This record gives sequence, C-alpha cells and structure tokens, in this order.
Amino acid sequence: MPYRPPLVPHETFVADPPDLPVRAPGEQGLSALVRAEVVGTDGCGVTFKGATADGDSVTVSVSAAGDGVVRVRLSATPDARSRSARAIPLVDARPHPATITASDDMVRVDAGAVVAEIRLDPWHLRFLDPQGRVLLNQNRGERDISGRLRTLPFGRSLVDGAVAAYHECFDAPGDERFVGLGEKFTRLDKRGQRALMWNFDAFGAESDRSHKNIPLYLSDRGYGVLVDSGMPVEFDICASTHSCVQILVPDDLIDYYVIAGPTPAQILDRYDGLTGRPVLPPKWAFGTWISSGFYVDTQELVLERARRIRADGIPCDVLHLDCYWQADGAWSDLAWDATNFPDPASMLATLAEQGFKVSLWMNPYIMTGSPVFAQADVAGYFLRRADGSTYIADVWHGSYPVCGIVDFTNPAATEWFTGLLRDLLRQGAMVFKTDFAEGVPADALAHNGMTGVELHNVYTLLFNDAVAAVTREVAGHGMVWARSSFLGGQRHPAQWSGDVNATYPGMASTLRGGLSHGLSGVPFWSHDAGGFHGTPTPDLYVRWAQFGALSPLVRFHGTTSRLPWDFPDDAAHEAVEAIRLRYRLMPYLYSAAVAASRTGAPMLRALLVDTPADPAAWGAELEYRLGTDLLVAPMINPDGQRQVYLPAGEWVDYWTGETHSGGRYLAVRVPRERIPLYVRRGALIATTEVGDVVGDGPFTDVTLVSWGGVDAETVVSDVDGDTTVRAVRDDDTLRVTVDGPLAVRRVEVVAVAGTDAPTTIVLDGVTD
Repeated sequence: MPYRPPLVPHETFVADPPDLPVRAPGEQGLSALVRAEVVGTDGCGVTFKGATADGDSVTVSVSAAGDGVVRVRLSATPDARSRSARAIPLVDARPHPATITASDDMVRVDAGAVVAEIRLDPWHLRFLDPQGRVLLNQNRGERDISGRLRTLPFGRSLVDGAVAAYHECFDAPGDERFVGLGEKFTRLDKRGQRALMWNFDAFGAESDRSHKNIPLYLSDRGYGVLVDSGMPVEFDICASTHSCVQILVPDDLIDYYVIAGPTPAQILDRYDGLTGRPVLPPKWAFGTWISSGFYVDTQELVLERARRIRADGIPCDVLHLDCYWQADGAWSDLAWDATNFPDPASMLATLAEQGFKVSLWMNPYIMTGSPVFAQADVAGYFLRRADGSTYIADVWHGSYPVCGIVDFTNPAATEWFTGLLRDLLRQGAMVFKTDFAEGVPADALAHNGMTGVELHNVYTLLFNDAVAAVTREVAGHGMVWARSSFLGGQRHPAQWSGDVNATYPGMASTLRGGLSHGLSGVPFWSHDAGGFHGTPTPDLYVRWAQFGALSPLVRFHGTTSRLPWDFPDDAAHEAVEAIRLRYRLMPYLYSAAVAASRTGAPMLRALLVDTPADPAAWGAELEYRLGTDLLVAPMINPDGQRQVYLPAGEWVDYWTGETHSGGRYLAVRVPRERIPLYVRRGALIATTEVGDVVGDGPFTDVTLVSWGGVDAETVVSDVDGDTTVRAVRDDDTLRVTVDGPLAVRRVEVVAVAGTDAPTTIVLDGVTD
C-alpha cells in the first residue's frame, strides 16, 4: 500500500519556506569546482578563476577579514552579493592584512590565528591553526558503494539551467561537536540535525522550528563558520551522512567566514568584529518584569497590581501591558482602549512615581478592520502581491482577523509606523515588546523589489531597528523585547523565547534554546517565567520563577495569571524569594551583563564556554554558568531530583556551604524552595540590599562575599564605571582593597571546607 504520513498534525503557517528544487537522479546539474588559477592578489587575499565539472567558470576569493578570520566567496561574477543585502547588510567585512605565499600549485592566506591553504588542481581548501593543526577540511564529494555522489562538494547545483543553490561541504570527525545556529530548542550538540535558517512562528519551544535563526555554528575543534546570507540557508550537520557538514545556500553566491578561536569566547569575540557588539540594556531592565498576562486588562487593574506589588514587597522594575492595553480586536491600532484606559497619561505618571517603567506589546501586522489599516493601505505601506494588491495574510493562524504586513523597506512606511510609537513614548511608555515578525510570506513583494523569500529572515531586523531607533530618540535607550531575530540581532536586546507551554519539558527545551542562542552571539535573552500557554502547577511556577530569577533577564507572563498572589501562599513566598535573591545578586549580574556587552560572550553560559577542553561540558545542556562564578541547574523534573555536572575546580553549594570537587556528576535532591546553585570556590561576589527597584543609578550599599576567604580579584561594573576589587589572604587576615567608585560597605566570608576562615577582615585599611 502507498506510504501515508504518521497521524501527527504538522503545523503550517502563511510564511512557511519554499522547498528547494529536487534534482533528478544522478549528477545532472552539479557544477562543482574542480580547478582554479590565480588571477589577482592584494595584501589581504587572492582571487581565482575557477573551472567547474560541467565546463563553466566561476570566481572564487579567499581573503582575511580580521585577525583569525578568513572569508571565502564563490559566485558567477566578482560583484555578486546576497539578495538579502538589498534590505540590510548583515556582515561588516573589512579587508585585513594577510601574509600570502604561493607556489605552482599551492596558495596560503595567513590571517594570524587561522591559515587557509588552497591546492589549485584539483581544487582543495583546508584551514589550519598557526601550529599546522587542521581545523577544517573541504570534502571533495563522497560516493557510496554504487558510485553515486552522496555529498555536495564546493560549487553549485543547477536545475533547468538556473542555479538552485551554492554549497560547501566539510569533513566531520566522528567525535566532533557543533553548537549554535540561533535559538534552537533541540539538543545543544547539533550533530545529526538539519537546521534550516528560516524564522518560524515556532508555536512553542518544543520543536525544531525557531523564531531566531543565526547562520553561525561553533565546533569543539576550535573554530566557527558564519554564512553571510539572509536566504533560507540549510546546515546539514552530519544528518545526511555522519561524516560531513553540508551547507546549502539558495542565493546568488556562497559567502562564508571561518573564525578561529580556539575557545568559544574568542570565536564570539571575533564574530562581533564582523556583526557588531551586543547592546547593553538599561540597568533597570535587569529588574523583574511582571506582565498583565494575555487577558483583558484595565487601568484600574494595572494600578491595583502596582499597589499590591509594592505593598507585598515584591521587587519589580517593569510592568508589562500585553495586547489588551488596546481594544479587543483592534490590537493593531496602537491606541489605548478608551473604555478600559480612560486616562493613560495619568496612569503612566502614577506608575513612574511608584518606580515602575511600563512596557507595551505591539507587532508589525495591521488587522484589516482597523482604521489604521485603511490609512496605511491607501498610502502603500504594506507588502504586496505580484499583481500589486495588498498582501492580506493570516498571521494569527485563524484566531484573529487577517492582516496587512508593514513594509519596512519603504522609508515612508517606517516613518509612519514609528510616528505611532513616538506618541506613546512621549506619553510615558518606556519600552515596546516587539512581537512576531516571522510572517513575511514567500510570495510577497516589497517596496524595494525584494521577494518574500529574500526579505523573510531580515524583516525582523528592519522592524526592530525601527522600533529601537524611535525608542532611543524619545526614551534615551534602544531596548526592545523581541521574539524574532536574525544575524546581527545582538543589537536588539532583549529577546525572549516565545510562547512556550507551561510544562516541565517546555521549561527544559526553553533552557536549551537560551544556551544555543547565547552560543550564537546573543547574550541578553529571557523567557516567560511560569511558561506562556496554560497554567503552571504551583511546583512548576516556583521552579520556573527560580530559573527566571537566575536568567539574564526575567519576565513573568502567560495566558493566565503569573502574579504571585494568584498561587498558594507557600508557592507565592518561594517565587518572591527567588526574585529577592536576584536583586541581592544584582551587582554581580549587572557586571556580567556589562562584560557580555564588551566581549559577546553570553551571560547564560553553556559550560563549554569556560571549560571548552572538557568533552562533558559540550553535552551539558540543562545547566549553565550565570556569569563566570555561579553554576545554576534548574529543576526540570517535578520530583525534585536531577543530575548536575560540575566542571573542573571546586564548587560550593550556595545553600549549605558544602564543597564538591568538579569533573564529575552529582546526584541532587533539593526541596522546592531551593534551586541547585553552586559558587566557584574562591569567588568574590558583589551583593546589595534588596529594594523595590534596581533603578538607574549606581549601587549604594554593596557587600562583598568571599567564598573561602582566599586570594581573589574581580571587576564590578556599574553605571558610573568599573571597580577592581582585590582580596589578599595574609595569615589570619583577609585584606580587601577597592579601586573605583563602587560603594563597598562590608565584606563577608563564607567558610569553605579545607580553608580556615580569616579571623580579621581589613577593608581599604580599616578593620571591618
């Protein structure tokens, strides 16, 4: 009988990707590079004229694009560029001096930490480190036992005479591991997976669909590969064949970068050199965000919520108002619901007096029934169909009216849209949640001539650029709270994981997504504490609140209430205690955030970031280091038990003071009020008194906690600059010096097994 697909529903969406053409059996249409000759050199690289297996000629260039960065381009013509570049450049590649050596059949391009070695006939390319160790080796095309080609070598494939895709193929040793590629909710090690760079409405966090795709992967061999294209690039990470990584680029060229490490942090640092540093959110953004939830709200309810938060002593900096600050069914109007919010200016002023910033939900889709739609439609501000009519799309999957999609390639449309936001910011709103933006249909057309396929992935960058710009103009910062992103999106803090189900597996896959996104160069990430869809059990609410409180940023949000007082008293108390722990650790957390903005290394750090030589660290995907000195293992099971891997060193249980040696797994069972949390022995952790808000100003009452009372040094960053703190153990005395503006009031020592606690503490020459 004929094959029938399994009886599992497959989600479809108005903006699903097109399929690549399928080539007929055999090798018809394969245009692989077989040989080349040098046609030009400069101080940065070499240009080649290449010959393909089907008798065509192509242009190849290999050049340095930074210290430790080599760029490779293959195209039909030297001036080819990605189709997505018509909207926005993704990579800022600048020529970098290289040492170039050539012989009759060999060319070397030395970019410092990585060397490209090219053999001309037959063509072959490999990448070496300065010691000559092979990092990456081009695969010439593997054949199976019947002689059929089963991998796509460096070149391109034609269908009906037209280029369907360019491709590259690299050998993959059997034990090589790969991470990155954006916010992927799948296993952290991407070996065996096929990742499509296409932003989806992911319908949760439990599939291989992603809101945020970034065409960058890192290898445990000490290199990264970045593809400069906004098209639906496919990374076949040892899926079709376990021995190769294949990259398919349906664009007018393949343009990729090999980025040397050897550590993941060094790769991300060099990646930032190509795509820009992460933007640091304002300090208040690291406080708690508490949402109205996805249900009807009113001005009276908002003010009562604010009053209760302050009365109950719940630390909170941001109140988020989701869809229902606008009238039900008119969520595209970007105007207050006049019935439920009769005096928003007064409300915003009152909230500001109470220390709250206000976040407003919005998106780039305009419902057809809105008066705003008619205004924009007449002006031509929406994406179009091929016949010139407005593209009306079911971006809400049938649950709400169909919409037009604002065309941000049209400068007039961008100015019109940001004008709607400008008035809200002037009224007192502080930041926007920039929802959606994955919905550009493949067959749409944009003002600048781009097709929907060409625009789809980079649309989110245009959208968030526009919102960030008007926010910076009025509010003085460029923060957004974005669901979708793409290459270079680290300039848009913060980003959250989307509409995850309120389940323990949902929380676990959310953590995988955050780790993956951090390894893709985006440090300022968050998630809906408590889960979004459904109502969490009291146990899950507490466990997710603990995970959220020890994440880069934290927001409580869902389809039902995530307010502490709507849960049993014990669960509410434990969730609030997790928030209070976050505020106590705020000097440490903010310092980690500043460091991330300067280096590109994540705040929520997969263990492999700090211990890349440890094979077990590359498989640890349900725990993380928060900054460099705290190790967090969220409880991802309802039974309160789990295995925790501790990397090399000694780790102190935050709650009990018990010391554990690293390099091993630890069986952990903890009561609900505790999250498994460990401190690196010898760490100096800056803490502060817990207040209602983090606010904008510098910390004024800091306590330094020495975990072990031993020699240590740390840098604490604040809005008024960096402070270097040094602790020196002198017999029974711990001498602490503070160099910088930080207001350190006291020093505490946590006794650690194996080290006698000091009897005397001297802070800047004064006995404490």
